[in-house]
Amino acid sequence: MFKTPSNYDYKVDQTISNIEYKLAPNDIIEFSVFTNDGFKLVDLTTAATSVSESRAGGGARPSSIEFTIEPDGRVKLPIIGKVKIDGYTVPDAEKFLEGQYTTYYNNPFVMLRVMNKRVLVFPGSGGSGTVINIANNNTTLIEALALAGGITETGKAHKIKLIKGDHRNPEVHVIDLSTIEGMTKSNMLLQANDIIYVEPAPKFTQRILAEITP
Repeated sequence: MFKTPSNYDYKVDQTISNIEYKLAPNDIIEFSVFTNDGFKLVDLTTAATSVSESRAGGGARPSSIEFTIEPDGRVKLPIIGKVKIDGYTVPDAEKFLEGQYTTYYNNPFVMLRVMNKRVLVFPGSGGSGTVINIANNNTTLIEALALAGGITETGKAHKIKLIKGDHRNPEVHVIDLSTIEGMTKSNMLLQANDIIYVEPAPKFTQRILAEITP
């Protein structure tokens, strides 16, 4: 599973931890609009023009609406209608939408959050995998492995593949978590749709070890 050619050029740099996720079709986004740089919250659940004052320090979560980015990369939002936002990072999309809402509100402030970001984890058992939802933008590879139950007894901690990007032409990074040094160097952030694959030990090796180990 996820085999690579013997001469495959694995990525070993750590720059991927700084890559920001770009919005894509089928992403579900949580969307809120404020006016006056965040002082008033636009009530998107009733009338598009109604505004309610946001509570400061009350611990209440502002109301928001979820939208899905369509296959053509557009999303239908209140007042401004359909706009194309795929390919934007979240901060860039927020700035773009603030510009769109400037026509209707004073100093609009937009907040976006992708709700269905997830990664696939194969912990080394030779087939079974786990879907892990990324709760925040700072989820690391180690955290995802922990959420999946950790590396199995049959998994090779020294040979973990992190598969990123377009799955038709992916980048494969090899990570060694068998040492503290390797763990420190590989404490990288995950992006949506990443695949973590822990290579399992060959079954015949497991069988031989079981026979010779008291």
